[in-house]
Amino acid sequence: MKEPIPISINQLKPGMYYSEPVFLDPGYILLIPETSVPPTLINHLADWGYRTVLTAGEQIDPANQLKSKSGTIEELIEEVNSGQSESKITIEQGDYEGLKQTYLQFIDYIDKIFTKYVTRNELNYNDLSDNVKKIMTIVQENRYALLRIISEITDSKNYLVYHTVRTTILSLIIGIQLKFQVHKLLELGIAASLHEIGMIRIPPQIYMADRALNTNERKAITAHPILGFNILKDKKVPLAVALVALEHHERMNGSGYPRNLSGEKISHYSRIIAVACAYDAATSKRPYREGKQKHVGIVEFLKNQDKQFDDTVIKALIFSLSLYPVGTFVILTNGKYAQVIDVNPGDPRYPIVLVLNAKTPDGKDLILKTSENGVRIIKPIRQEELPDSIRANL
Repeated sequence: MKEPIPISINQLKPGMYYSEPVFLDPGYILLIPETSVPPTLINHLADWGYRTVLTAGEQIDPANQLKSKSGTIEELIEEVNSGQSESKITIEQGDYEGLKQTYLQFIDYIDKIFTKYVTRNELNYNDLSDNVKKIMTIVQENRYALLRIISEITDSKNYLVYHTVRTTILSLIIGIQLKFQVHKLLELGIAASLHEIGMIRIPPQIYMADRALNTNERKAITAHPILGFNILKDKKVPLAVALVALEHHERMNGSGYPRNLSGEKISHYSRIIAVACAYDAATSKRPYREGKQKHVGIVEFLKNQDKQFDDTVIKALIFSLSLYPVGTFVILTNGKYAQVIDVNPGDPRYPIVLVLNAKTPDGKDLILKTSENGVRIIKPIRQEELPDSIRANL
């Protein structure tokens, strides 16, 4: 094991990570591995009279993990890893049903987390960690099958719980794309599972309303980040997790709430969960409105209007979901209807699809890899737009 060596505090760059602990002195850990350097740390160290710190680790720039020269689709595609997809294109029906049950169990668990806090003031952090670990393993092994399940199973009347679970899964997928170490990925998942806990301090007739909120109700909703942070601080959860409850509505351009933070002042977990949360909110059905088509949601995020979100996180989302996210129904150039079941890691425009109401000569599901010169997607459609003969077999 390498011995820590002195480095100048001027080598510490805000937002960067170190692969090994950074020590103030041999007996005091300043930063644990993979924890970003806070913007104010260097000035504090100088004020305290420190000129060097100690570490055996390498400096890591998270932005370089998905670095892009520009925001155009074509240039983004050139930079996508052209390797094989990590997920299985097909999954046995029994395994698929098993994944569904695990997903439903996690939904039920999150529902109970909120209920136990409301009724008993209980929050078992270790138990939550164990349950997030289970869903994290499934995301690592079968993320695209899980995304199909998310698109099939929803409940707009229990939006808070379902939104929390979907945001957790999306955040984990982004974390995997950003190559998070396992312990950081788990903490990200826990933070996502608790990011909306402040909502349970808001009157349920507001956050469960089956209509658009009025001005006063929307103002009341904006209190939930502070309420959530206070709940988690009271329960002594790690600060990195509690900060997500406080910051998930902050925006990179300073237009968010409750503190109008901007840029690197927003924690890394919060920047990831802000994207996952906002994407799910935009594309999910509510009692008073339809959700946007997932393809539309992805395109809007790619534009990143007013630079509200972290570009690196948005690219991770797009590379993970493709421009036609898993679960999207589409019309193909051959006139067939299909559903996206996997991404193409070499080109997010051309995902892998399951052709609906079609079989191969040996009776298996017909799966196609769309391509520029072969069968392509004409447009995405809503499930309600499918012919009755196809909808009946879904």
